Amino acid sequence: MTHSFVDSCVACPIDAPQRRRWGSALVLLGALLVGCTSSPESMQPVIDSMTTTSSTTTIAAAVSTTTTEPPPAVTVGAEVLADRGFDLLDGKRIGAIVNQTSLVRGEHLIDVLHAAPNLELVAVFAPEHGVRGTAGAGDLIDDEVDSATGVTIFSLYGETLMPTPEMLADVDVLVYDLQDVGGRFYTYVSTMGLAMQAAAVAGIEFVVLDRPDPSGGLNAAGYVLENDQRSFIGQYPVPAAYGMTAGELALAIVGQGWIEGLEPLVLTVVEMQGWRRGMTWEDTGLTWVPPSPGLQTAASAVTYLGTVLFEATSISYGGGTLETFEVIGAEWADEIAVAAHLNGHQLPGVVFVPVSFTPGPLPERTDNPRLNGIEMSGVRIQVTDPGLFEPVGTAIYVLAEFAQAHSEAAALFESPADDEESK
Repeated sequence: MTHSFVDSCVACPIDAPQRRRWGSALVLLGALLVGCTSSPESMQPVIDSMTTTSSTTTIAAAVSTTTTEPPPAVTVGAEVLADRGFDLLDGKRIGAIVNQTSLVRGEHLIDVLHAAPNLELVAVFAPEHGVRGTAGAGDLIDDEVDSATGVTIFSLYGETLMPTPEMLADVDVLVYDLQDVGGRFYTYVSTMGLAMQAAAVAGIEFVVLDRPDPSGGLNAAGYVLENDQRSFIGQYPVPAAYGMTAGELALAIVGQGWIEGLEPLVLTVVEMQGWRRGMTWEDTGLTWVPPSPGLQTAASAVTYLGTVLFEATSISYGGGTLETFEVIGAEWADEIAVAAHLNGHQLPGVVFVPVSFTPGPLPERTDNPRLNGIEMSGVRIQVTDPGLFEPVGTAIYVLAEFAQAHSEAAALFESPADDEESK
């Protein structure tokens, strides 16, 4: 997949002193949405718009990120709504935007909605990678019929990227439940925004069932997208890593007017129970279900926010291994020297471990990864403190190290071959 990550952008530096000043979730989210500034005065309009949006959710203030007790297990939005008997959906016809991550205590949301006696599931919508998450990055998805329920699955990654009026003709409420990773270039949140726009035009409600940000929702990092670079893989003027859940981003999209025509939208965000900013994925107690073929571990979802930029280089980002986006390497690199130099920078929240790896075919992920069969030498990016780790800045240090080690640095930016596992 081609990403807008290396397009012409505006830098959004977020240094350690700024991070320490962001002692509450409101301050963090406000800073993100006004271009990564920490001025309380400039953030107030953003806060006002987000708290007045039609929704069952407002952004919680002053969330502590430290505790002496183990954090509680997290109940995701889909489970919260199911425990309430799907009260928001009572008597209505439902369209569901889902994939393999859309689980309610191990059972797929499609099946749970289909079995619910007080609603009717009339349509399912498939994002990139499909409802089962097995399609490669960029592979177009076809419409199909779900064999278990008989409900039509409409593709939102094929001939159209947003629901058409015909697809929504029998829908009263559109429900969105996809595990996101907090990266601007991850296409699920673009699907969410376009579906919100379609719902507003059709006059139907839109419900987001919230799920955790794997990075903890603490740090914003990277570049803010310039307006002339907007595309399906970069829809909103937020940093590359924006530090919000999908539900929080949906509120910001409406409150800030990042998509036209959302004024009539009735948006509801079903909050999680037990989630707090700063939680690692392990803290949540949830099972990691890969949201796309390249993100097989929760750790990879954290490093991906920076290492995704290596998709635009000839360097391996670990595609065709079990550590995609966690390891970086090249056949000509000296892994010991690269690791030593990078560790010498003493970057916050991370250490670099020298590794060698060989990309190869992986069942249900990739048959022919980039640099297939060639031994790579490089580093594993091992996050030691997610609260301090800066994914984009770290990745830029790694890229600079490889560029300095290569006799012809320009060759690193030659157009790589397509990689079906990418993302």
